[in-house]
Amino acid sequence: MNLKSFLAMSMLVTAGCSSYQPKEYRSYDEYPVYEGKWEEMVYSPAATRFALWAPTAQEVRVLLYDEGQGGSAVRMIPMEVGESGMWNISVEGDLKGKFYTFNAKINDVWQGDTPGVMAKAVGVNGDRAAVIDLASTNPEGWENDVRPPLKSFSDIVIYEMHHRDFSIDTVAGIRNRGKFLALTEEGTHTYLGEKTGIDHLKELGITHVHLLPSFDFSSVDETKPDVPQYNWGYDPKNYNVPEGSYATDPYRPDVRIREFKQMVMALHRAGIRVIMDVVYNHTATTEGGNFERTVPGYFYRQDKDGKFANASGCGNETASERAMVRKYMVESVTYWAKEYHVDGFRFDLMGIHDIETMNAIRKALNDIDPTIYMYGEGWAASAPQLPDDRLAMKANTYKMPGIAAFSDEFRDSLRGAWGDDSKGAFVIGRLGHANGIKFGLAGGIRHAQVTNDTLGHALVSWALAPSQFISYVSCHDDLCITDRLKTTLPGASVQELEALLKLAETAVLTSQGVPFIFAGDEVMRDKQGVGNSYNSPDEINAIDWHNKTSHRGVFDYVKGLIALRKAHPAFRMGDADLIREHLEFLETPASNVVAFRLKGSPCNDSWINTTVVLNARTEPVKISVPAGKYWVACRDGKVDLITGLGMIVGNQLQVAPRSALIVHQ
Repeated sequence: MNLKSFLAMSMLVTAGCSSYQPKEYRSYDEYPVYEGKWEEMVYSPAATRFALWAPTAQEVRVLLYDEGQGGSAVRMIPMEVGESGMWNISVEGDLKGKFYTFNAKINDVWQGDTPGVMAKAVGVNGDRAAVIDLASTNPEGWENDVRPPLKSFSDIVIYEMHHRDFSIDTVAGIRNRGKFLALTEEGTHTYLGEKTGIDHLKELGITHVHLLPSFDFSSVDETKPDVPQYNWGYDPKNYNVPEGSYATDPYRPDVRIREFKQMVMALHRAGIRVIMDVVYNHTATTEGGNFERTVPGYFYRQDKDGKFANASGCGNETASERAMVRKYMVESVTYWAKEYHVDGFRFDLMGIHDIETMNAIRKALNDIDPTIYMYGEGWAASAPQLPDDRLAMKANTYKMPGIAAFSDEFRDSLRGAWGDDSKGAFVIGRLGHANGIKFGLAGGIRHAQVTNDTLGHALVSWALAPSQFISYVSCHDDLCITDRLKTTLPGASVQELEALLKLAETAVLTSQGVPFIFAGDEVMRDKQGVGNSYNSPDEINAIDWHNKTSHRGVFDYVKGLIALRKAHPAFRMGDADLIREHLEFLETPASNVVAFRLKGSPCNDSWINTTVVLNARTEPVKISVPAGKYWVACRDGKVDLITGLGMIVGNQLQVAPRSALIVHQ
């Protein structure tokens, strides 16, 4: 938005009056703030109330349609301006099943149709909003749906999944492939009997499923369900509506809503909580988009030249610090938490948002349920238009209690830096990364034994609590760990790759931070070397469920580590002081070996003096420990919590090459 447009006249109209008095807004801070609940459509059989916040509009119309796409408006109704820039009209009669759009006249120009910015139901491709009775979308038993128990954020184990990746492979035996309903089907399996779908998740033992964007996004044409189309979904269109391409019928507004709720309910019944990936930092389009056609300029930041700023790298960055944008984000997140029973939110490029807004969202979620989890990417694609000390960057996590951030330090120390796929790190035996591993194992808190690594990388603690620290080695973005290992260790055998992946996941799942697993890593999933696979075909992105058979040992190992973590609270103490008291790093023969001991029995763990050694070398190593008798829970790529894997007596632990050892007294 240029400076001339920014100083545009605002037309203030009193209800029932055909003339207006112009008002000049000198800054966005002067725009009126609507204090009521932000609802653009409220249905009843007797009448439907429409509302649109458009404080710079001269006129606003609501247009009614019989269909969600095509055809002409059957009615066009002028709206009346109310308080704080909110336009309103109540239309008598039962409009259920109708579709609608708004059109605002600003600076004597009609901006064009939009479903509004707060649409809760839409037709195919999201161009028109729908008049709907939300209560009628609740599946049977919805009123009895409850969140699975969660005592502490440190108890969480996250599994990041794309709907289509997880269920599109025909080998999975899933009927509703690539749909919300895929996660409601029980008893699915491969022809060899390996569990898939929701049964796979239960077998693995994760606590939370992180769903890649599941709101209505722009890049998939919902009118062509039989044409293979793929996108991660980081191109928001309607923030408060489920994506139609994941529904069995995108033309009927109620179907996508009901099926999303069915999915949540099925996961809850399986003991699994649901996290939504939310993308409030940018929109798919700027000019001609819902926000710009409603309140030009207001929802986006501008640079010093008056152009749209672009810290997202996607053409714009939203202005979370402005009162009505902050209100929008708070109401949108809480809507998903209340209407859809969503249990957590992952914020894309969280560093673009301001700290005050993120804390306001945390407070609003606490009022609903303080066990709802929040985390995000503590960075931006480029410098946002706010000072660093106001932004929800990773370095400012200490200013955001109850909000976590991804640790790229731990990730890069394990597998190599982002942006250079050719360089590996600790897992493949490279020297100099040990302190980065220690940083991650301690959950990013201040710890006396964690210092900068020998390569000169700064390791500044930024988490006040380990639950603010997301421990991971791969995610949807960039190469998954299998591809990264193949790239950084060319010529490695399948057995070597399996051993290295197990080593990496041991670090993640014994970290005091919150562990995060990319879907399919537990079965050696690869994307054929494609990192930015946001629009790659299924041949690249789909999980090949044959892998669960061919790499069953990897699956069993990761499953065993999750069970170990859940059974032993020493690995998830959840308190920085307890970690500093009980977590002690041991001396090792080289910086491609890391060892630590959890002294005593922290958090009343049944194990005493649990010791973990991560050996990334190609030869065995010996670690000195206090003399005693040690029971082995993990050795040589196997985990056994039932009968154990033997006993070690003495003051030395010998660890096989490229493997982890976990023992306890």
